[in-house]
Amino acid sequence: MWWDSGIDPADPPPPGERVRSPRALLPLLSVCGAAAVVTAAGAGAAIDGLSGGGPAHADGERGTPAVTIQAVTWNVCGEAAPGCPLGARPAELARRIVQQAASTEVGGRRVRPNAVFLQEVCAGQVQTLKKAGRLAKWSWAFAPFTRGPACADGQGRPGVAVGTDAALTGVRQVRLPSPVRLGRVALCGDVAAWGTRICTTQLSSPAWDEDPRGEWRRKQARALASLAGTGGRVVVGGDLAAGPESPAFDVLYRDYSECDQGPGPARTGAKTVQDWRGAAVEKNDYLFLSKSAGVSCGVPAAPVRASDHRPLSAVINFR
Repeated sequence: MWWDSGIDPADPPPPGERVRSPRALLPLLSVCGAAAVVTAAGAGAAIDGLSGGGPAHADGERGTPAVTIQAVTWNVCGEAAPGCPLGARPAELARRIVQQAASTEVGGRRVRPNAVFLQEVCAGQVQTLKKAGRLAKWSWAFAPFTRGPACADGQGRPGVAVGTDAALTGVRQVRLPSPVRLGRVALCGDVAAWGTRICTTQLSSPAWDEDPRGEWRRKQARALASLAGTGGRVVVGGDLAAGPESPAFDVLYRDYSECDQGPGPARTGAKTVQDWRGAAVEKNDYLFLSKSAGVSCGVPAAPVRASDHRPLSAVINFR
């Protein structure tokens, strides 16, 4: 566990840390075109090849200020299933999530997150977060998977959630094209104070009984990119269930930068999925962002005992 301190974006990064240089900002996304095919959180709509809206205005016209987003995305493995260390103890897992949301680490520096993306989190755990200390003042949105197992101890269904310490509005959840076993969803909202669109999801796993060839993931990634848009500041965090080399993610790497992708077109990054021993074996967790942003990224070097995934954290600078 790490505790809070500030981070100075002007400080030079530690050796080996990847930092992107800011580029010219693009116009902020308008979600009007997408609104016709998505529904308010709680209802959902099936999509395949969702079309996003056009630019609403240039950043300069509205005077969108520079902002630093300190984000963490984490698959918390909240289901009561084999491989989920605290799936049968949802209250304890909720406490661990609160700790992670209080402080994370990027490049050896402790930072306090102001945006949290969660996957395989139970509805009841999100309700706990809404009452926990400073998180009680945040904006939260949750979207359950449309099919699949329930959580332990009456915690409802698992799904994805996003929390921000600034007002989150215009929340939309969308049913992604999915195989029968699990109904995958994407969840997006707008943080007007940051001039930023925020999205999270968990894509279909490569398990033999879900999406072993990645055909569903390809459709889901296209739908996610269309929902998030490319016309302004965007941050997309989630568990995409495959490594960076997957062709399913070509559209995401084309439209955005990934916080840990390496120089130029390289598709790399620290491993986030752990095996039964706690060893990191593959990168499945991502933070994609507008190419206009500067970013520094980090994954814990030590095993994380609360989940089968390690959290991925980033300090994102929009100028």
